[in-house]
Amino acid sequence: MVDESRVEEYLRKTETALEKIEITVPDRSHYSRMADDFLNMARSYYEDAVHFFENDDLDNAFACVNYAHGWLDAGARLGLFDTGGDDELFTLAE
Repeated sequence: MVDESRVEEYLRKTETALEKIEITVPDRSHYSRMADDFLNMARSYYEDAVHFFENDDLDNAFACVNYAHGWLDAGARLGLFDTGGDDELFTLAE
């Protein structure tokens, strides 16, 4: 069983990360669709995490918030998202 405070911490961290990122690729680039997809997946998993958290399903909330942040980290490492060089919220390549 996951601790409630730990899930809350991850939810806050991922919410902050979602607010911080910006898509870096040009709109007409093939990678624009990929960036949109990565961001949509992150937002969807984050929303699922909040739903599960509000319904006291901490295990699923924790799993979903980690998936959400994983999509953000992957997009950041691929160069789809600008993170402002924040290596506290994101796992950057360098």
